[in-house]
Amino acid sequence: MSSDILVLVEHRDGTVTEGTFEILGRARELASQAGGEATALLLAADAGPLADQLGDWSIIAIEDPGLAEFSPSAYQAALAPIVTEREPMLLLATNSGVGMDVAGGLSGAIGLPLAAFATSITLADGAPLVTCQSFAGKIEARVRFRDDRGICTVVAGAYPAGAGRVAGSPRVERVPLPAVDQRVRFRGLVRPEAGDVDITRETVLVSVGRGIGEQDNIELVEELAAALGGVVSSSRPIADAGWLPRTRQVGKSGLRVKPKLYLALGISGAPEHLEGMRDAELIVAVNTDPRAPIFGVAHYGAVADILDVVPALTKRLG
Repeated sequence: MSSDILVLVEHRDGTVTEGTFEILGRARELASQAGGEATALLLAADAGPLADQLGDWSIIAIEDPGLAEFSPSAYQAALAPIVTEREPMLLLATNSGVGMDVAGGLSGAIGLPLAAFATSITLADGAPLVTCQSFAGKIEARVRFRDDRGICTVVAGAYPAGAGRVAGSPRVERVPLPAVDQRVRFRGLVRPEAGDVDITRETVLVSVGRGIGEQDNIELVEELAAALGGVVSSSRPIADAGWLPRTRQVGKSGLRVKPKLYLALGISGAPEHLEGMRDAELIVAVNTDPRAPIFGVAHYGAVADILDVVPALTKRLG
């Protein structure tokens, strides 16, 4: 077994995902502590442009026309011999649809244990110690791997992406794609309908949760958002109720946002919601429950009824 760490690069529409840079940065830190190296695993029809986005990284690239689109069977076939031969301490992937699909099948194929929904990875006595969440973050479990080796899928926002962005030229080792089971084929990508706004690009978000009470009260929040020069977003219950479109939902099952201002109104702060907004520059929360988890990440908070606060704040801004 080596002290090296391998990282599966996830990319979409020709762009390396933000989550990949998050785990790349953590992989480099852990490998340095363990005395090993961090290496990126890049699967694509043409790895060159993607490798350039990664910068100064050691990359194992598997190039093949069959990798033009994601295929779990192709990814697993490509990764199995590499992981088996090189025996890394860890293989990291994002806790996304791609990462979980690949990690689960690969774990079963090569008999390497998997820790999913990881929020923290550290070293204890030179071996990985992984904190995983379950039941939407209500329970945390600390995991040690059998033989001190394993696979982790890491939740979005667990680590900053900046540490994984390293300027420079990549060092690329190209490896051929092994024979692939063709029973699973990519047929097409169905994209959701575009929303009226892209909340990931907004600098001010006024986000509403269950505390709004009823759908008609969202109009009050829209007036406040307009006064602030922002737009309205929401937690999952509001989207589930159909009060706002899915394109306005913030969180693990919605969109991840990094506005300059995130005003959380009547949002308790479930872990899956916090994953989507904790990187905002300024977080202001209003909730009637002083013990609401949202106050744990907010820079400023008010224990108050949002139906009292919102009209008063809108009037003050007018």
